Amino acid sequence: MAGALWWANRAPKPRSANARAVLGAGVALSATAVASAVGISSRKLGLARSDVGAGCRLGAAVGAPLFAGWAVASSVPALRARPATGAHDDLARWVLLRIPLGTVVTEELLFRSVFYALTRRAWTPPVARAVCAVAFGLWHVRTARLAGDSVPLVFAATTAAGVGFDWLRARSGSVVAPALVHYALNAGGALMIARTSRGVGYPDGDV
Repeated sequence: MAGALWWANRAPKPRSANARAVLGAGVALSATAVASAVGISSRKLGLARSDVGAGCRLGAAVGAPLFAGWAVASSVPALRARPATGAHDDLARWVLLRIPLGTVVTEELLFRSVFYALTRRAWTPPVARAVCAVAFGLWHVRTARLAGDSVPLVFAATTAAGVGFDWLRARSGSVVAPALVHYALNAGGALMIARTSRGVGYPDGDV
């Protein structure tokens, strides 16, 4: 986990946002493969086929209202005032590549699959949840700095989100549930920015 946080916040990355997304997904898939190779079962990793249905149902039930909420938020004038940052203007790549691979696949496989399983081997569930949530918050420090956002605020928000994603994972038994909700939050935010910014670049990273 410490290595993952170093990679997220300190390690040099490719200049291309698309390349960073693919690299992140590769790191997460490699970590998942290693965890499986050392004997952690697919069920403990949240990747069992038998749990996919439950993950889809819970993820859709929570994610759909959140996605719809972005549409409502985009009509609020006060929220339209927040400018987007960054230099990306390709909405399709952002929503169909960078968010699914660089954010959802990378973070859900690392935090709700590998780290979820490993921390529960080492500690009680409450301690494991706290460790994973705090680590998830720390994972976003670099993103906050690059976006010019408040680091303490982003840390608090993403730590709280980590608790929620962890609950979805535990409730459904599958990483599919938090992955769907995670995508709904980020893709919905991206579409809101596209609707309200008109010509302003899209931010590079989580919404």
